[in-house]
Amino acid sequence: MAYLFTSESVSEGHPDKVADQISDALIDNFLAFDKDSKVACETLVTTGQVVLAGEVKSHTYLDVQKIARDTINKIGYTKGEYMFDGNSCGVLSAIHEQSDDINRGVDRASKEEQGAGDQGMMFGYATNETENFMPLALDLSHRILKELADLRRENEDITYLRPDSKSQVTIEYSDDNIPQRIDAIVVSTQHDDFGDDDTMLAKIRKDIVEILIPRVVTKLPEAIQKLFNDSIKYHINPTGKFVIGGPHGDTGLTGRKIIVDTYGGKGAHGGGAFSGKDPSKVDRSAAYATRHIAKNLVAAGVADEILVQVSYAIGVVEPMGIFIDTYGTCPFNMTDGEIAVKVSQIFDMRPFAIEDRLKLRAPIYSETAAYGHMGRVNEIVTKTFSQPMGETITLDVELFTWEKLDYVDKVKEVFGL
Repeated sequence: MAYLFTSESVSEGHPDKVADQISDALIDNFLAFDKDSKVACETLVTTGQVVLAGEVKSHTYLDVQKIARDTINKIGYTKGEYMFDGNSCGVLSAIHEQSDDINRGVDRASKEEQGAGDQGMMFGYATNETENFMPLALDLSHRILKELADLRRENEDITYLRPDSKSQVTIEYSDDNIPQRIDAIVVSTQHDDFGDDDTMLAKIRKDIVEILIPRVVTKLPEAIQKLFNDSIKYHINPTGKFVIGGPHGDTGLTGRKIIVDTYGGKGAHGGGAFSGKDPSKVDRSAAYATRHIAKNLVAAGVADEILVQVSYAIGVVEPMGIFIDTYGTCPFNMTDGEIAVKVSQIFDMRPFAIEDRLKLRAPIYSETAAYGHMGRVNEIVTKTFSQPMGETITLDVELFTWEKLDYVDKVKEVFGL
């Protein structure tokens, strides 16, 4: 019997994502001037106020208030009527030195013997139902909000948009787990107050269905375009009005959108957030490494769908173990346990090896903090950073290295494919 599956996304202007982006902007600035920085930074945003808290070990000094304000302005919170804007909000910093008790388990005389920055389990997932090996419902949810943000910044076809928004896509699957059609799309977008409630709602619904969705569809592969139909149930601003939003409408915290950040409810999640953490925290680095493994395995033909789990003990170099679940989609005679053994032979999962393989000690994290950490485009960009002492640095950095298919040939060789 056919079944429905749903995933959601939230925009860069969602309060929790504002917090994530500030935390990751701090990470990038610390790493730009001191690549060995150890940082765990949490952010809280609410009406007219930002609170920064966390632990840092670094040889650089930053103007954290300016970094927070610049991030908020870049997102689009630039007007006093939003009750939260980068130029006027208060910024309180309660960042302090990292605990020596934690650091002693991470730093070692030999970098190769670096211990894990925390205990826990991390998951990576990949499926061949999309070109970027991501679950389709989440991929579409992200695409809708990225296109909505583009429309907001263009300020031409739709002129009333504000930064905060959410999306949700429900897809009907067949018994053999093949997407059949899109059943429902939910879009809630913050907007200017430009008329009576009924007039605003009618205008917003028309623009979302007739402008936004067609722009999304035209950028999709033909096979995915065919899943869109005239029977889709649209729920546009279901409450009828969404003028009050952003941190004024709802307090935001770093790390509260971990399912949006990963696989939209597909696969599994170990519970650890990513944003605000330097790569010595395996919550982040090992989650990227397991995504890298899963994606290369699926691309190599080991299975149509794969979940990879790795686990660590704080201060211990080697992982506790690697687990593989192919959901019965492996096309050749090999158990998941046998696949896990071969995976451990191909991929070095020691914390330093992950950092080195994926080039994680670089300022690459601001781009991850909205629209998902997985399924993104691997590219090299140029970024410039400045600090209060007058030093400016420009770096070429490689984004989303964990999305590279650079181990496909090696996987095929080891598995005899």
